[in-house]
Amino acid sequence: MKKVYSAQNFAAYIIYELNETNTFVNAKALQHLLAVVKQRWESVFGYSPYREKTYSLLTHGYVVKEVHDEYKEYGERLITEPAKEWYLKYGDFQLIRRPYAVPAFSTEEEQLMRKILNQYRNGLWMNAS
Repeated sequence: MKKVYSAQNFAAYIIYELNETNTFVNAKALQHLLAVVKQRWESVFGYSPYREKTYSLLTHGYVVKEVHDEYKEYGERLITEPAKEWYLKYGDFQLIRRPYAVPAFSTEEEQLMRKILNQYRNGLWMNAS
Protein backbone atom coordinates (compact mmCIF):
# COMPACT_ATOMS: atom_id res chain seq x y z
CA MET A 1 0.00 0.00 0.00
CA LYS A 2 1.33 3.38 -1.02
CA LYS A 3 1.74 5.75 1.93
CA VAL A 4 2.58 9.38 1.26
CA TYR A 5 3.56 11.61 4.16
CA SER A 6 4.13 15.30 4.68
CA ALA A 7 7.65 16.67 4.20
CA GLN A 8 7.23 18.37 7.59
CA ASN A 9 6.82 14.92 9.14
CA PHE A 10 10.01 13.73 7.45
CA ALA A 11 11.80 16.83 8.72
CA ALA A 12 10.58 16.12 12.27
CA TYR A 13 11.81 12.53 12.04
CA ILE A 14 15.21 13.61 10.73
CA ILE A 15 15.64 16.28 13.42
CA TYR A 16 14.65 13.97 16.28
CA GLU A 17 16.84 11.11 15.07
CA LEU A 18 19.91 13.25 14.46
CA ASN A 19 19.56 15.13 17.74
CA GLU A 20 19.23 11.83 19.59
CA THR A 21 22.67 10.82 18.32
CA ASN A 22 24.15 14.31 18.79
CA THR A 23 24.55 14.74 15.04
CA PHE A 24 24.49 18.30 13.73
CA VAL A 25 21.60 19.30 11.47
CA ASN A 26 20.83 22.78 10.19
CA ALA A 27 18.38 24.12 7.58
CA LYS A 28 20.73 23.42 4.66
CA ALA A 29 21.50 19.87 5.82
CA LEU A 30 17.78 19.25 6.29
CA GLN A 31 17.07 20.21 2.68
CA HIS A 32 19.93 18.02 1.48
CA LEU A 33 18.53 15.08 3.45
CA LEU A 34 15.04 15.66 2.04
CA ALA A 35 16.54 15.47 -1.46
CA VAL A 36 18.31 12.20 -0.61
CA VAL A 37 15.12 10.79 0.94
CA LYS A 38 13.12 11.67 -2.18
CA GLN A 39 15.66 10.09 -4.52
CA ARG A 40 16.15 6.90 -2.49
CA TRP A 41 12.45 6.53 -1.66
CA GLU A 42 11.47 6.78 -5.32
CA SER A 43 14.10 4.23 -6.33
CA VAL A 44 12.99 1.74 -3.65
CA PHE A 45 9.22 2.26 -3.50
CA GLY A 46 8.51 3.86 -6.88
CA TYR A 47 6.68 6.98 -5.71
CA SER A 48 7.39 10.29 -3.96
CA PRO A 49 7.62 10.11 -0.17
CA TYR A 50 5.82 13.41 0.45
CA ARG A 51 2.95 15.27 -1.14
CA GLU A 52 4.52 18.74 -1.29
CA LYS A 53 5.92 19.99 -4.58
CA THR A 54 9.68 19.56 -4.78
CA TYR A 55 12.33 21.78 -6.32
CA SER A 56 15.97 21.48 -7.31
CA LEU A 57 18.43 22.12 -4.51
CA LEU A 58 20.90 23.48 -7.05
CA THR A 59 18.62 26.04 -8.70
CA HIS A 60 16.29 27.00 -5.84
CA GLY A 61 18.48 26.34 -2.81
CA TYR A 62 15.78 24.12 -1.30
CA VAL A 63 13.89 20.95 -2.07
CA VAL A 64 10.63 21.57 -0.22
CA LYS A 65 9.65 25.23 0.08
CA GLU A 66 7.32 24.70 3.05
CA VAL A 67 10.11 23.10 5.08
CA HIS A 68 12.58 25.75 3.94
CA ASP A 69 10.25 28.53 5.09
CA GLU A 70 9.83 26.93 8.54
CA TYR A 71 13.55 26.49 9.19
CA LYS A 72 15.25 29.33 7.30
CA GLU A 73 15.46 31.40 10.49
CA TYR A 74 17.97 28.85 11.85
CA GLY A 75 20.38 29.46 8.99
CA GLU A 76 23.63 27.67 9.86
CA ARG A 77 22.63 27.07 13.49
CA LEU A 78 21.66 23.71 14.96
CA ILE A 79 17.97 22.80 14.77
CA THR A 80 17.06 21.35 18.15
CA GLU A 81 13.38 20.59 17.62
CA PRO A 82 10.90 20.37 14.75
CA ALA A 83 8.81 23.32 13.67
CA LYS A 84 5.41 23.66 15.23
CA GLU A 85 1.99 23.43 13.64
CA TRP A 86 -1.30 24.86 14.84
CA TYR A 87 -3.84 22.25 15.82
CA LEU A 88 -7.53 22.81 16.62
CA LYS A 89 -9.20 19.82 18.20
CA TYR A 90 -12.79 19.35 17.05
CA GLY A 91 -15.20 20.80 19.59
CA ASP A 92 -12.54 22.82 21.41
CA PHE A 93 -12.00 26.52 21.20
CA GLN A 94 -8.33 26.43 22.08
CA LEU A 95 -5.58 26.37 19.50
CA ILE A 96 -2.63 24.17 20.36
CA ARG A 97 0.81 24.73 18.89
CA ARG A 98 2.72 21.45 18.84
CA PRO A 99 5.72 20.02 16.98
CA TYR A 100 5.08 18.18 13.75
CA ALA A 101 4.58 14.49 14.33
CA VAL A 102 6.95 11.74 13.26
CA PRO A 103 5.45 9.50 10.56
CA ALA A 104 4.31 5.99 11.44
CA PHE A 105 6.72 4.28 9.04
CA SER A 106 6.41 0.65 8.03
CA THR A 107 9.40 -1.57 8.80
CA GLU A 108 10.83 -1.19 5.29
CA GLU A 109 10.36 2.58 5.33
CA GLU A 110 12.03 2.83 8.75
CA GLN A 111 14.98 0.74 7.55
CA LEU A 112 15.45 2.99 4.53
CA MET A 113 15.36 6.13 6.69
CA ARG A 114 17.89 4.65 9.13
CA LYS A 115 20.23 3.80 6.23
CA ILE A 116 19.99 7.35 4.88
CA LEU A 117 20.69 8.91 8.28
CA ASN A 118 23.55 6.50 9.01
CA GLN A 119 25.17 7.43 5.69
CA TYR A 120 24.74 11.12 6.57
CA ARG A 121 26.37 10.60 9.99
CA ASN A 122 29.22 8.60 8.48
CA GLY A 123 29.79 11.31 5.88
CA LEU A 124 30.03 13.95 8.60
CA TRP A 125 32.45 11.87 10.61
CA MET A 126 34.63 11.17 7.56
CA ASN A 127 34.80 14.89 6.74
CA ALA A 128 35.65 15.74 10.35
CA SER A 129 38.57 13.34 10.53
